[in-house]
Amino acid sequence: MGFSESLLGASSTTILIGAACFALGYALAFKSLRSPCSLRFLFSKARVTDDQKTAKQQKPALLEIENLADFLEDFKMVLVVRNDLKMGKGKIAAQCSHATLGLYKKLNNRAPKALNRWEMCGQIKVVLKIESEEDMLILQDRAKSLKLPTHITIDAGRTQIAPNSRTVMAILGPADVVDDVTGGLKLL
Repeated sequence: MGFSESLLGASSTTILIGAACFALGYALAFKSLRSPCSLRFLFSKARVTDDQKTAKQQKPALLEIENLADFLEDFKMVLVVRNDLKMGKGKIAAQCSHATLGLYKKLNNRAPKALNRWEMCGQIKVVLKIESEEDMLILQDRAKSLKLPTHITIDAGRTQIAPNSRTVMAILGPADVVDDVTGGLKLL
């Protein structure tokens, strides 16, 4: 009798613990139904709207440079720094970093083969100087006419220069084509 009583006590304890866990789970689930910030949103299926479906179906158009990456080998990035702003060395370094990252983000989805080709070439970057904003914009138009992607960094103006100043332009593409655009500029 002693053995069966202890077995009955152990099984009733197990049932009691199971019932308590069930009740606790039920209480938490009931509470989460009333709270919009609950865990149920983490585990529920994502609701996809019609706008999201069409956005997923419409990928950004690939740039023409993507086609050049298939057969041209040498890719490089040129950073064109405005010399008339008289930026300090640290400011130039920060602005060049912004321009590089800005162009990289732009090309990440729209020209991944071109980025890959540039990375396989050692991520070549050349820093050149230009004397005015007007000259920089003319250079950008020239690059765009040759279907080269560009990115111009615009400074917030919190430190050395006026707000909304165009500071650095990044251009990426086949080395020969980029040289056609920037060949007349001098190293910084």
